[in-house]
Amino acid sequence: MSDQDPGGFPEVVRPHRRLWPWVLLLAVLVPAGAAAVAVEVVAGELSGEGARPLRITYEVTGTAEDVTITYPTWRNGYLSTARLSPRTLPWAGETRTRGFMNGGSLAVTVGASGGAVACAVTVDDGTVRTATASGAFATATCDGF
Repeated sequence: MSDQDPGGFPEVVRPHRRLWPWVLLLAVLVPAGAAAVAVEVVAGELSGEGARPLRITYEVTGTAEDVTITYPTWRNGYLSTARLSPRTLPWAGETRTRGFMNGGSLAVTVGASGGAVACAVTVDDGTVRTATASGAFATATCDGF
């Protein structure tokens, strides 16, 4: 009666539980949870950035008499492009927006009469972009703000 215990019942043989499915499950869930937390933190930071007011100042100087200035403006949360041809330089402008920006561009194009121009863009968070150009139809582009 080696198959029975002293009470007369057959011995129950339990199969060995495998550990690898649990290890695999943890190996998938832990990184997924960490990624979800990281996404939530970044989203919160971007949301805070999106509410922060910014002032952007544009400046154009130079000797050119015929220039076209193209720059981004924001009105009621919408991006638009302004284009103007001032009679004389220097010229300065300002716009306000909310949130972080990346990819704004101020372009100053010299007309057929030639001359030299310089542009500068300053964002109140300290970002400064500058560029120069000279000659007929040359363009100075201050971008990446």
